[in-house]
Amino acid sequence: MNTSVKAMVLAAGRGERMRPLTDRTPKPLLAVQGKPLLRWHVDALARGGFTDIVINTAWLGEQIPAYFGPQPVSEGGQPLSVAYSWEGLDFGGALETAGGIVRALPLLGDLFWVLAGDVYAPDFEFSVQAVQRFARGDKLAHLWLVPNPPHNLKGDFGLGADPQAPGRQLALNQAAVTYTYSTIGLYRREFFARPWCKIAAGNPQGAKAPLAPMLRKAMDNQRISAELYTGAWTDVGTPQRLAQLNETASP
Repeated sequence: MNTSVKAMVLAAGRGERMRPLTDRTPKPLLAVQGKPLLRWHVDALARGGFTDIVINTAWLGEQIPAYFGPQPVSEGGQPLSVAYSWEGLDFGGALETAGGIVRALPLLGDLFWVLAGDVYAPDFEFSVQAVQRFARGDKLAHLWLVPNPPHNLKGDFGLGADPQAPGRQLALNQAAVTYTYSTIGLYRREFFARPWCKIAAGNPQGAKAPLAPMLRKAMDNQRISAELYTGAWTDVGTPQRLAQLNETASP
């Protein structure tokens, strides 16, 4: 199954809070320990057998295919199939998370990974077992949550009484304990259609739309599951966080 499941890496954002670092370099190509953030994800996906990857681009987007080249390979030498969704060229800018995913749907399958290209999660395992569990169920998405970092102490979503149990049904923020969405998840194509998503198939008009309202609506209908991930994880949202990673992180 893993050879047929694609992954979408979100890489279109401007990275305003990372300026001036992102004035000349797209945020996903900023380096942690000498390796671009985007490369950490691509190599982790390849280790799990997921070598068919879609990347959306906008700000300085031409630098990303230039980095991977015409015959991209993983750090371990595995050939990669990398396709691009050109939001910047097609619409002049990024389409936000849901808008970007819907735009890229023609390049994706019935279920697929989604992850943000500006998050550092070197220990995360993209496993075929996780895909198989998700495929056997009826959920529209399965999310990995992390303990709340200092910049998001209120968290995003609740996991209920036993956050370690895989496949826990997400509660909303009414839960006693909340966690932060890691930006890593498995999704079904049907989630990006009505009634959950109002954007036309393929997003031909370039509509911009966030993902969180869609997730909350599906949570209200018990269609989202999640589990807790406790490995190394950083939202590289400021130059200070990047500098700290480069001081303390190791490959």
